[in-house]
Amino acid sequence: MADILAAILILAGLFFYLAGSIGLLRLPDLYSRLHALTKADNLGLGLLVAGLAVHAQDLLTALKLVLIWLAVLAASAASSHLIAQHAHRQEAED
Repeated sequence: MADILAAILILAGLFFYLAGSIGLLRLPDLYSRLHALTKADNLGLGLLVAGLAVHAQDLLTALKLVLIWLAVLAASAASSHLIAQHAHRQEAED
């Protein structure tokens, strides 16, 4: 039963990665692309980590996966903010 749940969570995570990639390619401006990509990738990684944590052999491995996810969330938020801030400054100069 745990393997089925892990597979469902991992597949759902991959679906959100695909949706974020499509949003990156299809949306018209930088801010929309950035929003779609960060939201979908954060949720996709969360589901992927949840699936891997269910499949993990011990609690320590699951906690390490959650810590990696939290580090990626922080890095994603910071880098997205910096990209949007730089784009906004470039637009203000033009």
